[in-house]
Amino acid sequence: MRPTQLDPLFAPVSSLPGIGPRTARQLAVLLGTGVEREPHVIDLLLHLPTSVIDRRARPSIAAAPEGEIVTLDVRVDGHQAPPRSSRAPYRIRVHDDSGELTLVFFRAHTAWLEKTLPVGADLVVSGRIEWFNGQPQMVHPDHIVAAEDAGDLPLVEPVYPLTQGLSGKTLQKAMAAALDLVPDLAEWLDPALRQQHGWPSFRQALLALHHPDPERPWSTETPELERLAFDEFLASQLALALVRRKLRQTKGIARVFSGGLKAKILAALPYALTAGQAAAVAEIETDLAEPVRMLRLLQGDVGAGKTIVALLAVAAAVEAGTQAVMMAPTEILARQHHASLAPLCEAAGIRAAVLTGKDGARYRRETREALAAGELDLVIGTHALFQGDVAFHNLGLAVVDEQHRFGVHQRLSLSAKGDGVDMLVMTATPIPRTLVLTYFGDMDVSRLTEKPAGRQEITTVTVPSERMDEVVGRLHRALDEGRKAYWVCPLVEESEKSDLAAAEERFEALRQVFGDRVALVHGRLSSEEKNAAMTAFKDGDKRLLVATTVIEVGVDVPDATIMVIEHAERFGLSQLHQLRGRVGRGAEASTCLLLYKTPIGEVARARLAIMRETNDGFRIAEEDLRLRGEGEILGTRQSGAPGFKVARADEHAGLLDMARDDAKLVLETDGDLTGKRGPALRSLLYLFSRDEAIRLLRAG
Repeated sequence: MRPTQLDPLFAPVSSLPGIGPRTARQLAVLLGTGVEREPHVIDLLLHLPTSVIDRRARPSIAAAPEGEIVTLDVRVDGHQAPPRSSRAPYRIRVHDDSGELTLVFFRAHTAWLEKTLPVGADLVVSGRIEWFNGQPQMVHPDHIVAAEDAGDLPLVEPVYPLTQGLSGKTLQKAMAAALDLVPDLAEWLDPALRQQHGWPSFRQALLALHHPDPERPWSTETPELERLAFDEFLASQLALALVRRKLRQTKGIARVFSGGLKAKILAALPYALTAGQAAAVAEIETDLAEPVRMLRLLQGDVGAGKTIVALLAVAAAVEAGTQAVMMAPTEILARQHHASLAPLCEAAGIRAAVLTGKDGARYRRETREALAAGELDLVIGTHALFQGDVAFHNLGLAVVDEQHRFGVHQRLSLSAKGDGVDMLVMTATPIPRTLVLTYFGDMDVSRLTEKPAGRQEITTVTVPSERMDEVVGRLHRALDEGRKAYWVCPLVEESEKSDLAAAEERFEALRQVFGDRVALVHGRLSSEEKNAAMTAFKDGDKRLLVATTVIEVGVDVPDATIMVIEHAERFGLSQLHQLRGRVGRGAEASTCLLLYKTPIGEVARARLAIMRETNDGFRIAEEDLRLRGEGEILGTRQSGAPGFKVARADEHAGLLDMARDDAKLVLETDGDLTGKRGPALRSLLYLFSRDEAIRLLRAG
C-alpha cells in the first residue's frame, strides 16, 4: 500500500495547471511512459534540467552584445502590423535612453500583442539580441513583463529536454506547480552518509535543481544531483536484492545428474570446449546440484559459445528428470537456436521442439500438449512461452537469451512455471561491470572471454560512402568466388525525413548488379518470408543478404565472411560489434566494411576508430558506455525496459558500490523494511518505480 503522503506525486500530470490531454500525450513521449499510462507528477519532477539560461545581464540597448541573451528595460513606441494576407513579421518599436530596438513576431496574434505591449508602456523584455539591416532586434522575446512586475522574471532559468510540440514555458509552468506538491518526506538515507557528502533532503534537492542558484555556476556535479542519483541507485539495488532474496527463498531442488548426456553432446561437437566454457559449465552444474535456486548471468562476447554452455545446462536438468525452456527475444533467433541445437539434442536423446507466437494453431496445440504430458524435454521459443496456456509437466531450468530485453516481472513469471525453477540468463552484449551491478545485481555472473578454437579475427575497414562503387566491385569478385556476405542498412524503406539508406532500395539496387543471388530480410516481412530468406542464404541459394538490424543477434551462418554496414556512423558501438559478429564464425578469414557518409562527427569518428582497433567486445562496451551511456548499450531506450531517470552509470559509477553496500546492509538488519529506516525506504522504492519489490515484501 503506497503511503498517502505520496499520493500528490502519483497524481496524473493532467491534474497540473495548463496540462490538457494533448500536452499529457506529449509528456508521455518526453518522459518515456509511452501509451501504457499517463505520466505521474513524480515522473515530471525527475525530468531534470540539462543547462540554464542566465538573464542577469541588464545592459542598455546600445551596449547589448549581438548573439547574447539580455534583459532590457524599454518603452513601447509603436506597432507595425503586416498586411493581412502577408506572411511578413509583426514588428514593435521600443526604446531606452541609449537607442531603439525592434521586437519581431512571426504568425502574430495581433490582439494579444496590442494587449501585452500597449504603446507607451514601460516593460522588461528578455531574449537574444540579433542585428538585421544594421539595426538591433529581438525575435520572439522569451519573457515580457510590466516594469512593476520585473521581480517575477526568472534571472536564471532552467532548460529542459523537450519533444515536438511542447514548449519550454508550458513545461516550466507545470514544473512549478509540481514542485509545490512535494512533501517533506521522512529521510531514508543513513545520517552519517548524508552528512559526509553534504547532501540536502530529497525535497531540497529537487527544489535546488529546478530553481538554480544565480550565484552558483551551473554544473551537473552538484550535491543535489548526487543525492538524487544515489537515491535512484539505492532504490534499484534494494529492489534487485529483494527479488534475489525472493527467488532464493523459494525452495530450490538439488538436481542429481551423472553427466551422461553431457558426454554425448561433447562427443558430437566438432571442437573442444574453451577453458572459459568449461569453467562456466562447472559453475552451472555446481549451482544445479545445490538445494538453492540458481540465478546466473552468462555473459559472453559475440561468438564466445554461450549457446553450447546453455545446452549442457539443459542436459544436466533433463538428466535430473526435469524439463527445460530456452527463450529468445525474436522468432528468428528462436528458430536459429532450434536448428543449430537439434542435431546435438538428437545425439544426446533430448526431445526438443520450437514454439513461437507465429506457429499454426494445430502445431501449437500439439506442442503444448506434449509439454504438459512430459513428452518433450526442451522447448525453445519467444515471449509466447510466458502465456498462461503454456504448461510444463515438470519445468526445472529456464534459459533466457538476451536478458536485458526482459525485466524483473518476466524473470519472476517464467520461473513460476515450475517448482523451484533454476534460471540461466545470457547476453551477447558485453556489459561493463557498473552495468552488471546496476541491472543484474541479483545474479551470479559467469563470463566467457575466449572464442572457440578455429575462429579467426575479423579485419575491420572504414570506407567513405563515396567509394560505394569500389565496395560493390570487390563484393562482386567475392561472390563470384563462392563467398557469402551481409549488407546491413538502418531503415526498411526510404523516408522523406532521413537520408539513410533503406534496405528495400538497397536490395533493388544490388539486385541490378548481382541478379537473383540477393535476398532481403527485415522486421516488416512475415515470418514465412523471413525464414525463407534466411534458409536460402544459409543453404547457399542466395549469396548476399540485405538486412536491417533484425540480424543483429544470434543469426549463425558460419560460411558468411563479409559484413557491409551502411551508414555505420549512425550506429552505436555495441550494435556495430554485434553486427560484425555475424561473420568470423567459421574457419575462413572475415572482413567487416564500415561505410560512412562524410562529413563525420567526432563521436562517430571515435566509434569507427575503436572498431578498427579491436575485436574485444568488453573494451568496446566500456567505450560505448563512455560515449553514449547505459540506455543505448542495454537497449532499454528502445525496448522500454526500466532504465534510470536521474542516475547515469557512466557519470555516477562511484555511487553505485555505496548504494549496493547500503542495500545489502538494509536487508541484513531490516529484511522486511519495518525498522527505523524501513517505511522511508518503502517510499523510496515507490518514488523510483520499483513497485515489484514492494509486492514481494507484501507477499512475504
